[in-house]
Amino acid sequence: MDSLLSFVDYACTPEEVQQHFQSCGTVNRVTILTDKFGQPKGFAYVEFVEIDAVQNALLLNESELHGRQLKVSAKRTNIPGMKQYRGRRPNPFGFRGRRPFMPGPPFYPHMVMELFADEMD
Repeated sequence: MDSLLSFVDYACTPEEVQQHFQSCGTVNRVTILTDKFGQPKGFAYVEFVEIDAVQNALLLNESELHGRQLKVSAKRTNIPGMKQYRGRRPNPFGFRGRRPFMPGPPFYPHMVMELFADEMD
């Protein structure tokens, strides 16, 4: 079972996170999430061997690690074959995608000049 940590300090190592949660139960693995450049995102997963350890880890919610207050929550697990349905909002234009280009009236610069030529006299 896993716990999700939020607000993890960017300088934290997996070993430090493991040490922080070792009192909850046997830590199997610590995964610190990183962006595509390898920089930490401030989130981590702590995987425990025992199921009860997740409940113990939840007690460490709002505890401090590297001077930052952690937010600890149980990792949400997806049930295979159960897709969460999110209905679409109706599109006011009646079709998908971008609104098509609607050209305005044609612009004829010489006609504008003729209109203003009368006013200038």
